[in-house]
Amino acid sequence: MRLKAAIKGDLDKFLKEEIKNGKKASTQAVRTAANRLKLKQRQKLANNRMSRRLQNTWRADVYPQGGKTSFRAAANVYTKAPHIMEGLEKGSLIKSSNGMFLAIPTPQAPKLGKDRKKISPSNFPEHKFGRLRFVYRRGGPSLLVVDNAAVSYSQKRGSFGRVRSASNRARNTGKGLSTVVMFILVPQVRMPKILNFEQDAALAQNSIPNLILRKWKDNIK
Repeated sequence: MRLKAAIKGDLDKFLKEEIKNGKKASTQAVRTAANRLKLKQRQKLANNRMSRRLQNTWRADVYPQGGKTSFRAAANVYTKAPHIMEGLEKGSLIKSSNGMFLAIPTPQAPKLGKDRKKISPSNFPEHKFGRLRFVYRRGGPSLLVVDNAAVSYSQKRGSFGRVRSASNRARNTGKGLSTVVMFILVPQVRMPKILNFEQDAALAQNSIPNLILRKWKDNIK
C-alpha cells in the first residue's frame, strides 16, 4: 500500500523517508541490543552480590554518536575491569603475590585505608581502631582482629555494623567494646564462574535483525 501511494505521489520523497527510517531503526536496534547486553552483565554481578561499583564498569558505546543514524551502526560493549571479569568468566584461582595469605576484609572493616586506598592490612588505620592481632585457627582460616573495638549492632538486620573509634570513657570502662574480625586470611580463593560474555554477545547480535524490523515499523507509524 505504501509503494502504491508512493508511485501515485512523490516516489523520491518516499524513498528518502524510508532510508531515513531504516537508518534510524538500525541504530535504535543496535543501541537496544547493546544496552541489554550491558545490563545483563551488570545483573549477573548483582545476583552474585558484587558491588555496584564493579557492576557499573560495564559500558556500551554506540556508533555513530551525536544523535546520528546509519545502516552500519555498531556498538562496543566492554568493561573497565577486564582482568576481574576474565576471572569471573573462567573461575580463576587467586593466590597471594607474596606466597602467604590473601586478606579478605569483613563487612566490619573500613572501606578505605589511611592512604584513602582500598583497605588492606598494610594500610589499616591502627591509630584509629587499634592494632591488628593475628589469630591462628587450626583447620580453618586464620584471622586479623582488633581488640577493644566499638561496634554497633542492628537488631532490625540482625547483624553488626562498621567499627567506630571507641570513646575514652568506653576504653576506660570496657563497656560496649569487643574483639572484631577485620580480615579473614586464606591461602587462595577461587573466583565464581558467573559470566559467559561470548555467549551473551552472540545472543544479543542475533536479536538485531528482529529489532530492526520492529523499530522500523514503529518509525513508520
